[in-house]
Amino acid sequence: MKATVDYCGEIHEVRPEKGVCVGREGDLVIDDNPYLHRRFLEFTYVDGLLWLANVGNALTATIADGHGLVQTWLSPGARVPLVFPHCVVWFTAGPTTYEIDVAQDAAPFGTAVEEQSGDGATTMGRVSFTPDQRLLILALAEDILRRGNRGAGSIPHSKTAAERLGWTTTKFNRKLDNVCEKLSKLGVRGLVGSTDRTASNRRVRLVEYALAARLVTIEDLAWLDSIDA
Repeated sequence: MKATVDYCGEIHEVRPEKGVCVGREGDLVIDDNPYLHRRFLEFTYVDGLLWLANVGNALTATIADGHGLVQTWLSPGARVPLVFPHCVVWFTAGPTTYEIDVAQDAAPFGTAVEEQSGDGATTMGRVSFTPDQRLLILALAEDILRRGNRGAGSIPHSKTAAERLGWTTTKFNRKLDNVCEKLSKLGVRGLVGSTDRTASNRRVRLVEYALAARLVTIEDLAWLDSIDA
């Protein structure tokens, strides 16, 4: 029984007798980002299950199965069992968003993917996104999607993303409100309704969720490229 934690090709093994800690210090040292906790995420085996614990006091993480069908948001002090063969973990510290792959050889569950036909619109559950809303999500996630490998990327400010799309900042923020409200009604936490939630936190949570739920993928960047033509 073992699991591997992979960040940019640096691989650490989690075994029942030895966990893996992620942060500025620990087993997997991400980088010297001062916004990142010294000890942030801990992977351990407990009673035969692989667990991920958030041992930090401020940052959150988003976890999804390998197909983006199941996702969860891990707050400080919380922990969750990782029950699928492949999971991806996203978290943001300051201006940088990180991505870690987790694979295990004795996962108790798997996920099944149904082939679906569509008309080009992005739909998840009861929520459909207009072309402009989809472009907005892509503009925010573009740097991360264009990396071409797992690792770190950045999420632009609203003004920068608006300029990328040729929109005014007012238009961008209005459409961002609409996207966040739609997802919040679907049950996605961390997008609206918090008096202390800044615009930066909202963008971060939206991008992490969009990546985790596969609302946008690298293939969708063609939409962004088309506005440059």
